[in-house]
Amino acid sequence: MHKRNRLQRSALTAILIAALSIAIGAIFGAAQSGSAAGGTAPKNTTEPTISGTAQQGQSLAANHGDWSGTTPITYSFQWQRCNAKGQSCAGISGANESLYDVRSQDVGHTLRVKVTAKNSAGSTTATSNATNVVQAAGAPKPPTPATGCPSGSGPVNASDLTPPARLVIDGWTSNPTTLGKQVGTLTIRVHVSACGGRSVGNALVYAAAVPFNQFSVANETQTGSDGWATITEQQQNGYPANPGRQQLLAVFLRARKAGDNVLGGITGSRLVAFKVNLHA
Repeated sequence: MHKRNRLQRSALTAILIAALSIAIGAIFGAAQSGSAAGGTAPKNTTEPTISGTAQQGQSLAANHGDWSGTTPITYSFQWQRCNAKGQSCAGISGANESLYDVRSQDVGHTLRVKVTAKNSAGSTTATSNATNVVQAAGAPKPPTPATGCPSGSGPVNASDLTPPARLVIDGWTSNPTTLGKQVGTLTIRVHVSACGGRSVGNALVYAAAVPFNQFSVANETQTGSDGWATITEQQQNGYPANPGRQQLLAVFLRARKAGDNVLGGITGSRLVAFKVNLHA
């Protein structure tokens, strides 16, 4: 009898331990599943790009492009050496930073950069277009086409543009998006392109509210390799220009190449407007 009771108790204990293990597994499994379900893996929305001159001894810069997904997102880089057509690519040992110094081994090849975006929900990889074929050190710079645009399809440096190419202001935002009566600091972001939509780096951007004395006028701001410049200006006594009735803030924007006349060369300009709600 006692032996049978001990066996029954042992069996019951084993069943309880098994049930408890299943319950714990279910709880922790559900928690892990819930964490994963609450995040979105990175998704590339604008491909990575490379800026700079593809020539031995020069430095190239990689831009990771635009990504959506749960933040924060971290980025890692891997440069690749490809054939002259941008194919048959292989990773370059030790070349895993955003900047890359072009080597003698790259001459006659093209280069790409592979970007891996990672967050709590996973990782995704995207690859840039290929550069031009890498030239040897001291090789003459390829002649600029009659369009004034360098060859290729990626971002371009303002210094590589000549007439008849022209800078185009094709994107602008403000923060705040709608200006109230008390703005304080106004942040304006401006995108500059040329040659059929190629982002332009190192262009000088100027922004001034019209009429003047509504906001301070900042010094010209240089665009990054992605073509965007961020300009910060402070509210002045002249804003709002029409108290109680103003609905828009007009802003004159200008983009130019360093050294060009503000009215000549490849300079481009645009008058834009941001919403104003003085009763908000």
